[in-house]
Amino acid sequence: MSIKENDFDFESMKDKALEQLRSGASLYGKNGAFAPLMKKFLEAALEAEMEGHMDEVERSSGNRRNGKSSKQIRTSDGTIDIDTPRDRRSNFEPQLIKKRETILAESLEKKILGMYGLGMSLRDISNHIKEMYDTDISHSTLSSITDKIIPEVKEWQSRSLDSLYTIVWMDAMHYKVKEDHRFVSRAVYNILGVDRNGHKHLLGMYVSENEGANFWLSVLTDLQNRGVEDILIACIDNLKGFSEAIQSVFPDTEVQTCVVHQIRNSLKYVASKDQKEFMNDLKPVYRADTLDLAGLRMDELQDKWGEKYPVVIDSWRRNWERLTTYFRYDKSIRKLIYTTNTIEGFHRQVRKVTKTKGAFTSDMALLKLIYLAHKNIKKKWTMPLANWGTTAQKLAIWFPGRMVLDLQ
Repeated sequence: MSIKENDFDFESMKDKALEQLRSGASLYGKNGAFAPLMKKFLEAALEAEMEGHMDEVERSSGNRRNGKSSKQIRTSDGTIDIDTPRDRRSNFEPQLIKKRETILAESLEKKILGMYGLGMSLRDISNHIKEMYDTDISHSTLSSITDKIIPEVKEWQSRSLDSLYTIVWMDAMHYKVKEDHRFVSRAVYNILGVDRNGHKHLLGMYVSENEGANFWLSVLTDLQNRGVEDILIACIDNLKGFSEAIQSVFPDTEVQTCVVHQIRNSLKYVASKDQKEFMNDLKPVYRADTLDLAGLRMDELQDKWGEKYPVVIDSWRRNWERLTTYFRYDKSIRKLIYTTNTIEGFHRQVRKVTKTKGAFTSDMALLKLIYLAHKNIKKKWTMPLANWGTTAQKLAIWFPGRMVLDLQ
């Protein structure tokens, strides 16, 4: 089938096109000047594909044409109604517009995924598409489009990793997921690492019912199975058993427990009237220039507050070795590792995207959105950490044989 000139009133089409161009209306969408031309083009192309399909072999086997069916195709310029040819055996597989395909423009799918990755709800996306492109897309169609990211997510979760990461932060985020008609809690475990060249990477993302040392052990084992052989410094919160889980998989890793987490937990058990004074006495401990000075300030803190808050002081004493790992390094390294602020900053950016979601329909729906949010966030991770050249040299001295500089 060909597109014949006498099928159209070109003068009327020209006048309508000029008017729509001036008004900014879509030329190809519903009532667009070029919509009939696009419809004819698509139908002609489908007819050509059917002619190719109905070759001598097909005809000799008894297959024949079987009329046409109507179908709506969404494009980035609007919705087009077309008639698609059918055959009796239903084995005709058109390539231009595949069976059950309702989105023609790949760019429209990219726009939908982009909006979803910015945290827009399916309802908001549908309304935006309607307003911008004059085309209706159902929630089920939008959901099927976002599901196309699932294989990419799974492949990303299983990708190979570098053998060495210099600093790794590990922390969890918490969400609600619908399961068996009820809402349950989920912990999303994130591992953010810095490679030997100073670039940040999200190494992994895992979902579990809750945060615990046993699950962290399985996470660390997965990192090892994907190629990680060594981590120089791991920064964690003060979850019980977490340090032991790390060192069972990576025995040479230095573990730094987050000082800020320790402070927050301590203040829960300090009376509100004492908190300001207690913090003034605590700051010289974790801000000391050396480990020896930190120890002296800790003794002074205990002398003053030990009798009134023995549980708080005992917690600092029991966790002292993990809390003070950062004193072994200079201030540039200390700033990076004495808290989990780096990964908490990543989490804050993710929550800007997920905050509109009261609960997720499944674990995969949760992972999809965080993965797409991460893809947007990592666009800013193009440069190594500040002053990484100097930091890398110091790490090479502190970890001889493990941190090897790539020098010619």
